[in-house]
Amino acid sequence: MRTVISIDFVVTDRAGVVENRHGVHAAIVDASGRLLYAVGDPTRMTLVRSAAKPAQALAIVETGALQKFNLDDADLALMCASHSSEDRHIARARSILAKIESNEDDLQCGGHPAVSNAVNLSWIKADFTPTAVYSNCSGKHAGMIAGSKALGADVQTYHLPTNLMQVRVKQVVDEICHLDENGSKWGIDGCNLPAPGFPLHCLGRMYAVFAEGASQVSFNGSETTPRTQALGRVFHAMSQYPELVAGDDRFCTVLMRAFQGSLIGKLGAAGCYGIGIKSSDRTRELGAKGALGISVKIEDGNIDILYSAVAEILEQLQIGTPEIRHQISRFHRPEIKNTVGIVTGKTYHSFKVRPA
Repeated sequence: MRTVISIDFVVTDRAGVVENRHGVHAAIVDASGRLLYAVGDPTRMTLVRSAAKPAQALAIVETGALQKFNLDDADLALMCASHSSEDRHIARARSILAKIESNEDDLQCGGHPAVSNAVNLSWIKADFTPTAVYSNCSGKHAGMIAGSKALGADVQTYHLPTNLMQVRVKQVVDEICHLDENGSKWGIDGCNLPAPGFPLHCLGRMYAVFAEGASQVSFNGSETTPRTQALGRVFHAMSQYPELVAGDDRFCTVLMRAFQGSLIGKLGAAGCYGIGIKSSDRTRELGAKGALGISVKIEDGNIDILYSAVAEILEQLQIGTPEIRHQISRFHRPEIKNTVGIVTGKTYHSFKVRPA
């Protein structure tokens, strides 16, 4: 894939003085892997962290665990989540563990401060120390235990790269990204599970594949392959239960609610994001043969800047109506305010999405 690398930024300033320039990279691709548009370097090697969760969930679905343990699409949505540790998230995680006849002691993730500031404040007031089930990744870990049990793999080592469950995850990631066995690199994520790294455009393709699967299921129904059915189910679970994928006032939840089933979006730690958009007139106008995938990476890992960049890319590509995009406008150009609430600076975008 031949690319021209440009230097692109999201910029913050105070009183016209540039305070920070945040490097941004993006790839816009279709499900065939064709690079249609780019920002910065679409080939940047990227550890995608929690943006890989839909693919990890797909591997769980394909073990047959959902049928074996009577898990539903809301459970599947939590497996894709970096949740806010709200009461509904913890209740859902505990429910999954109960259905699969496991308990919190089986989780190989640790507790940590909540992603939600409101939840953190309530914990501080209550002098509460979170345990593993309160991890933002507890749904994924419960799903991995379910998948391990369905495969007959060792539950106590479900998190290790050599466990059959994780071997299946790697196979699924490589297959949907069309990578050979040496194409992806794997590190250990913050929650103690393997996480893949690959060129940024592969993340875009991953999300385009999910959106294309959902498009095919909607169009062809039961005539599709088992893999396509599973792709569509993961997409449907995320788009129908966005409050379980993130939480109150979180970008992923607001984004998916705004687009009402036509796309999925998922944050990855340290500033990466994936979006899959179902096939539509607009995706075809942009040159996609069906569904469209967008992947974004911010060099310094700033999450607020990431959301700003994603909103700007959707704006430049004219994805959705102005009314839909307005629902994520508070993330688009965030104002900088001081401790008494006075606006002291602004955010703007020093990049243009360019044809590849």
